[in-house]
Amino acid sequence: MAANWKMNLSLDEARDLLIRIKKNEIDFNKVDVLVAPPFTTLQLANELLDGTDILVAGQNMHWEEKGALTGEISALMLKEAGCSHVILGHSERRKLFFETSEIINRKVDAAIVAGLIPIVCVGETLKEREEKKTFDIIKAQLNESLEFFCEKESLPTKLILAYEPVWAIGTGKTATPEAAQEVHLFLRRWLLENFDHDTGEAIRILYGGSVKQGNIKELMFQPDIDGALIGGASLEPDSFLSIIRFYES
Repeated sequence: MAANWKMNLSLDEARDLLIRIKKNEIDFNKVDVLVAPPFTTLQLANELLDGTDILVAGQNMHWEEKGALTGEISALMLKEAGCSHVILGHSERRKLFFETSEIINRKVDAAIVAGLIPIVCVGETLKEREEKKTFDIIKAQLNESLEFFCEKESLPTKLILAYEPVWAIGTGKTATPEAAQEVHLFLRRWLLENFDHDTGEAIRILYGGSVKQGNIKELMFQPDIDGALIGGASLEPDSFLSIIRFYES
């Protein structure tokens, strides 16, 4: 269960939320938990969560190690801040900041070289879905965002994919569990076709798009949905904890 805070929460708000999560009883044999705060909160999150099984991720990074790149953050900087993961290719980065799959491909490669685990996002817009282009769009995003690895026919099994239909992010609309499973199955088959069987089965695929307490259990019952990338519902402790502990309901 990966919490993407986006550009939200002050340091005090973040501290309160993290302490609430940290104090709660979570069965880490049944669920992995990750939080992706803003850059300015990473060190605080790392300090507060030290000694727990809760992981910390960056929300983005540049592919260069260092240089004259004002405002950017490198993979090594994320590592120093205590991150184990990084979210790459989120639809907001693609749409609002004009990141192409080619750029994401370079970032994924740099993240793995630095020892970070990338959470690579793909997904279609409402228009693309209505035009029945979902699978074409997602296949192109996968081919281009993971081009280096497709060429080598080798993909680290720790890498994580996230399917996030753009039309369901922050809108309150959610793909039905069956519709989400259909795309997750497509992603699984793409992995199996492009890499070896063990890799295709081992890589986890998350669903992201208005995930909340009311739909998490049904989503997690689907055979190819391995977890969730959670936005707004991760900003309030009771909401996020109820999602994390879906296994109790």
